[in-house]
Amino acid sequence: MTTPAIDTLDADFPRPDRDVVERLAKLPAANIGDAVDRLGVAHSAIQAIWPGARIAGPAFTVWTRPGDNQGIHKALELAQPGDVIVVAGGGDESRALLGELIGERAINLGIAGFALDGAARDAEALAEIGMPVFARATTPAGPYKNGPFRLGTPISFGGVPVLPGDIIIGDSDGVVVIPREQAAAVADAGEAVFADETNRRAAIVAARR
Repeated sequence: MTTPAIDTLDADFPRPDRDVVERLAKLPAANIGDAVDRLGVAHSAIQAIWPGARIAGPAFTVWTRPGDNQGIHKALELAQPGDVIVVAGGGDESRALLGELIGERAINLGIAGFALDGAARDAEALAEIGMPVFARATTPAGPYKNGPFRLGTPISFGGVPVLPGDIIIGDSDGVVVIPREQAAAVADAGEAVFADETNRRAAIVAARR
């Protein structure tokens, strides 16, 4: 059976303004989560696989059979620089969907990072090359490469709906999904939350002195 895949024209889906992505990238994921009333926060099991990893960029969506990364290889052919490849992998933790070699290819292509509802491997090597990966688990077990997969479709990622072009933000607290059409408003709200918390923290610190 032929595996349907996104074509080049479809891969050029609308993406958010870069300046809005950059504004959101400066905010803690927790502040963004507060700004969207705690909606859009992916399952807490999905975390950075190496300390200090951060991601920010439009989602290039992949829906794959659990433990299979054929769709990720195809996504690398079609994603644009700055995209975050977001994979609905059924939450499977038994097979790593990617590791160092895919990470190296992604760096060459300018990919901003990966968010996996599944597992990854080669955490230390991915840290060394600076490729941000967020996943449910790490395992040395490699993936299948048989498909099927779907690219560029709406997916469920960690219990959150994701459409192509939605903004993915990830830091040490986890991953937040921001609908593309709401990005500017969420940036405004997130910056207001950040300013309020900064002022409140300063007041608390001052009270100790």
